[in-house]
Amino acid sequence: MSTTTIRVDTDTHAQLAELAKTSNTSLLQTVSAAAEALRRQRFAEDVTSRLAEMRADDHIWSQYLHDAETTSVSDGLN
Repeated sequence: MSTTTIRVDTDTHAQLAELAKTSNTSLLQTVSAAAEALRRQRFAEDVTSRLAEMRADDHIWSQYLHDAETTSVSDGLN
């Protein structure tokens, strides 16, 4: 894996170093995990926002629920 250098303020560096120490991981692993956690958080916020927009429109929400109930997923689960 190739790497690069990023600049962070000293407080952020101290927080990351403490997180790395308490989780017994490298600073690189900690930064990677933090970036992934932020990506997931923002994805969840986006989904929540879009669902709220659909719920605000009764027709769109009704259609969404209908589609969800009538669409089959080929995952082998019933």
